[in-house]
Amino acid sequence: MRPGRTAAGQKLDLLARYEQAVAVGEGGAFLRREGLYSSLMSEWRRARDAGLLQGKPAGETVGWPSAEQAEIARLRRELERTQARLARTETALTIMGKARELLEEISRSEPDGPDVFGLGRR
Repeated sequence: MRPGRTAAGQKLDLLARYEQAVAVGEGGAFLRREGLYSSLMSEWRRARDAGLLQGKPAGETVGWPSAEQAEIARLRRELERTQARLARTETALTIMGKARELLEEISRSEPDGPDVFGLGRR
């Protein structure tokens, strides 16, 4: 394969397959099998995120993103990371709330203060 001559649709397909391979820990094997480099995947991902690969007819060249397109792509990636971090934080808070409720329930069911941690009563 000659990566420089790859059509936009092929790039999107290869990028999607690469991302699936990475998700299952097979990214390196995919790159070796296809004769590609991770830096090329990064370049194609930036182009895809900037909207440069969508709607391109077969064989049409794909240029570099403009400064505005690159900024939009960067902000989209940052938003995705922030949303993922928020989801993790919300999950952690939910777990902490449930743990607190459980400890309060244990505390109410044992008015004399149980020896929960095996440290003896104080």
